[in-house]
Amino acid sequence: MLFRARRQKIPEAIILALGSGEVSVRLRQDPRARRYLLRLPADSTGPVLTIPRGGSLETALDFATRNRGWLEGQLAARPAATPFAAGADVPVRGKMHRIVASGRLRGVVNAADGPDGPVLLVPGDESHISRKVTDWLRKQARADLTAAVDRHSATIGRRATAISLRDTRSRWGSCAANGRLSFSWRLILAPPEILDYVAAHEVAHLVEMNHSDRFWAVCRRLAPQTSTARLWLREHGASLHMFG
Repeated sequence: MLFRARRQKIPEAIILALGSGEVSVRLRQDPRARRYLLRLPADSTGPVLTIPRGGSLETALDFATRNRGWLEGQLAARPAATPFAAGADVPVRGKMHRIVASGRLRGVVNAADGPDGPVLLVPGDESHISRKVTDWLRKQARADLTAAVDRHSATIGRRATAISLRDTRSRWGSCAANGRLSFSWRLILAPPEILDYVAAHEVAHLVEMNHSDRFWAVCRRLAPQTSTARLWLREHGASLHMFG
């Protein structure tokens, strides 16, 4: 009797040894892919290796090893992420703001006009700036997205059952069958018309749970800037993950 060898399970990631140290490479199985592909997204998520249908862990490891030189060069050339810290510049609704420690022990984060441009004034110990800025940005995102969803929902006569915020990297928004909408809080970093488009896109799914011509007609009625907003997200969206 002949026995087939059991195919080795594909893990979520592998560790690749580079000249500069070890790096984690996420593995992504894609039945539509025709070949192995190693890429480095523009955000800070780290390298990704796509495995085609029928691919194996052994071949993926060999492919990654043979492309170590390319990956190391890409990592070295990639701009460093900008943390939420005093002195850093972060976009808020598309405009750069300098993070400034206010020197006050208590209070809330405030956006203001500084002598050299917009600033975010952050109270308390500097070690807490990152958390406070993130919390403030999420609060601003919820307010803007709720307003946009309410406005677009009123136009089509449908209501979302709930709105939630996440830090998703694969999509900017989603609409569940029960009417729950979810968005990336990082949309608050983008220009207002981009956030408005994503809100309109998900609200349009309350009418058409697909991407048919009917869906796009609804989406463009809600957000005439749909085409330019989609282009902006393709060209600049990944950069929103380079903050924080």
